[in-house]
Amino acid sequence: MDIDLATLAYLAGSSANDAILRRLHEIGHDGVRVSHGYVIQHLIESEPTVSELGELLGVTQQAASKQLAELERLGYVVREPDRVDSRVRRAVLTKRGRKLVEDSRRIRREFDVHGDDAVKRALIRLLDATGGTERVLRRRVPLVE
Repeated sequence: MDIDLATLAYLAGSSANDAILRRLHEIGHDGVRVSHGYVIQHLIESEPTVSELGELLGVTQQAASKQLAELERLGYVVREPDRVDSRVRRAVLTKRGRKLVEDSRRIRREFDVHGDDAVKRALIRLLDATGGTERVLRRRVPLVE
């Protein structure tokens, strides 16, 4: 196959994401999209406000609010009053949201058998060369699909 590395990495990543989403949908996580994962990553160990989440993602407060509303509708997130200031609402993963994280990690580990350390190193070098490493490390990835 004669495809440049950037295109091949994009196509392989997109195909893997599609397969992971199919598996998640098959086990009851209907409606989940790739962009939801970027939001959920920030809720695993913190309970941000909408504006804090927007800053973390590098998007507007409106975009973050829209994503949270979708995740609330799907039952993965609730907005709860802050423990100190009840006027402030914080995004919190529900039990269903934590199950989604667990299931996603398990499925992704299953896909890891199709790669090896050399492939991972090559993809990391490509990410470094294109200036994408910092965005990935901070999970500031566009919510556009």
